Order: sequence, then structure tokens, then C-alpha cells
Amino acid sequence: MLCLSATHFPNCKYFPHFSVPSKTLAFCNRVLFFGNRPEGKILETVGVFEAVKQHGKYETGQLFLHSVFGYRGIVLFPWHARLYDRDVTPPIKPEPPGAHGSKEVKGKTHTYYQVLIDTRDCPHISQRSQTEAVTFLANHDDSRALYAIPGLDYVSHEDILPYHSAEQVPIQHELFERFLVYNPSKTPPFIPRDTLKAWQEKNHPWLELSDVHRETTENIRVTVIPFYMGMREAQNSHVYWWRYCIRLENMGNEVVQLRERHWRIFSLSGTLETVRGRGVVGREPVLSKEQPAFQYSSHVSLQAPSGHMWGTFRIERTDGSHFDVRIPPFSLESNKDDKAPPAGYTF
Repeated sequence: MLCLSATHFPNCKYFPHFSVPSKTLAFCNRVLFFGNRPEGKILETVGVFEAVKQHGKYETGQLFLHSVFGYRGIVLFPWHARLYDRDVTPPIKPEPPGAHGSKEVKGKTHTYYQVLIDTRDCPHISQRSQTEAVTFLANHDDSRALYAIPGLDYVSHEDILPYHSAEQVPIQHELFERFLVYNPSKTPPFIPRDTLKAWQEKNHPWLELSDVHRETTENIRVTVIPFYMGMREAQNSHVYWWRYCIRLENMGNEVVQLRERHWRIFSLSGTLETVRGRGVVGREPVLSKEQPAFQYSSHVSLQAPSGHMWGTFRIERTDGSHFDVRIPPFSLESNKDDKAPPAGYTF
């Protein structure tokens, strides 16, 4: 009998169907994965669930399942971000003359985590989430050159389903043993090496998220996390780069599909650019009750140190009708130019 006890995970609304299709199962409080053996695929226990933290944060070395995408991961370190949630109704105040229904959104502190993803799970989530979302500017003259660190992700506190394992190397990732070491006397039993501490310190300005923006339209929630990547000189001008991570979630029961994107990009230099196109990153993802979320990252450059982005996604219902989902406006700020360039992960 498959036992999915929501009492273990009271805040996980996706728990009744969280899993990588044909990959992950939860049996009572055990974490089960289909393993590849010579005799075929069989269920293997990889760990035991722990209670979800209602208060406080998870520490470096905490093993977890992602409650939406179902992959195995481990926490490297936490971030404290300001979450600007446009779904939270602010107190009603008299609007000044000339205001047109705009509302002030106040940020609240929220915990996110930099994590490593188990490479064995990446193929099973590739259609729902990009696992190479963390990119850096390359350290040479090509202002458009980027490099990516695969298998890194940013995870919100409520997406963490913690578990523990008796394995000394429970996560397969090229950085796992470079960043973490097993210490059975500690809880969790994986502690940061000096290489992880040094990497975090050197790359702090380029990894740390500071603002998260969220808004829901007709049960489709859009979350945007922007990151400043640095400045490059090109043809006697400065080019400022940002990456942004976007997650779309279907909070309802209706099956929908993303068809188009429409961006407005304003630069402090005074330019306003409009970008339209089919899908996102070459895909037109379907959002259903079984696979409710899709996550991707992209990049934008400006010839000014700051700007703003906002827009809409055109969503199609199964009957062929459409509606537009708002992308919450977010600022592009370059406030870290006095820092050294990103250090990569060579040792």
C-alpha cells in the first residue's frame, strides 16, 4: 500500500502527487527511487523523511526532495531575500490624484537556499525545470560570453522536504565531495569544506539573490528572481548584464499551455524595448495538476546601470481560448560593481 501521509508535511500542497514520473515514490516515511540494476529497475530506499521545519532555516548539508520538481538535492547555504508578493492585499489607502489603480507592494524577508541537484535526477526533470540556471560572465573580452555551473538551483524554504540518509555520498554531483565532507557526529552529517566557504565568499555578490517578485493571474503564479551578473566594456561603452529565473505554477485544476511571451524592458538610458515571441527558451510548456510547474532562466543586457522589466505570458486553455498572465515588474540594479569578478569553481 502506498502511504502518503500529509501529516508529515502540513505545508506541502503538492505532496499527494510530488514525484518525478516513474522515478520517485514515498512509502510511509521512506524515500524510494527506481534504481538501475542488471536485473532491471527496482525500488531502492534512499532515505527517511524528517519533519518539515516550521520555523528557522535548514543548515548546510541538509538532504531534501524538491516538493514540486521531485529531485534529490542538498543545501549548500541559505539566503535571505525580500519577497514582493503582489497577491497579498495591502491595507486600503486613499489614492493620490493621478494614480491609476497602482498598489505599493512591501517586501517581507523569506529564506531561499543555494542547492546542488543530484545529477541522476536531472534527465527526469529537464522538461519541467532547467538545472543549469546559474550562469556567470566569462572572464575574457567577449562581453556576451557566459558559462554555466550545471546542477545548481535556488529553492524556497517551502519547497524543501527534508530527509536523512545513511550513505556517505548520497548525492551525485561533481562538486559534492569538493564542497562537503561526511561527519557522523554532526546533524546534518555533511559539513562545509573550506573550498565551499571560500567559493561562497568570493562569489557572494554574483550568487546572492536579494529580491523575489511574485504575482498570480487566473490561478497561474509567476515568480521572478533577478541577479546582477556584472559589467563589460564593449565598443567604448558599458554593457550591464543580469540573469533572471522564472517559475510558472498552475495553482488550479485546468490544464493550460504557455504559448507566447511579451516583455517590456526599460533602461535608465531612456530606451524602452518590446520583445515578443513564441514560448520561452524554445518551449511551450503544459501546466497540469500532475506537472504544475515550469522553471527556466534567461539573460538581459542594458547600456545603463539600471532599468526595469515587466510583461505578460499568453496562456492557452484546452478549448483554444487565451488569457494573459502578468509578469510582476522587477528592477534591474547594478550595485556590486566594486566587487571582484566571479571566481568560477576551479580549485
